[in-house]
Amino acid sequence: MKTILAGALLGLGLVVPAQAQTVNAGTYTVEGTNLDGSAYGGTATIELTSETTCSITWHTGSTTSNGICMLYDNAFAAAYVLGDAVGLIVYEVKGDGSLEGAWTISGKDGSGSETLTPQ
Repeated sequence: MKTILAGALLGLGLVVPAQAQTVNAGTYTVEGTNLDGSAYGGTATIELTSETTCSITWHTGSTTSNGICMLYDNAFAAAYVLGDAVGLIVYEVKGDGSLEGAWTISGKDGSGSETLTPQ
C-alpha cells in the first residue's frame, strides 16, 4: 500500500498545471493571406479593456479596421467591421506571445490566415 501511495504522489508531482495564456496590449506586426491567397501585411494595436476583453485596430495597406476582442483560455477572437461587411477572426495564443489564426468576412466564401507578432 505504501508503494502505491508513493507512486501516486510521485505521479501527481509530474503533472504540471496548464498555464493560462495572456495577450499583451501593444503593437503587433501583421502577416496574412487574403481570401484569394495573396499576401498582406501591416500592424495591429491591441488595447486591453479588462482581463479578458480588448479593442483592436488593424492598419493593413491603406485599410484601417476596428474591432472588439476577447481572450478565452488559449483562444483569442475578434469581430470587426471592414466597409459594409462584418468579419471574424479566431487566433491561437502561442507561448511566445504571437497569435496565429484564420478569418472570414460575411458574404464571402473561404477564409484567410493571419499572424500577429508582438513588436
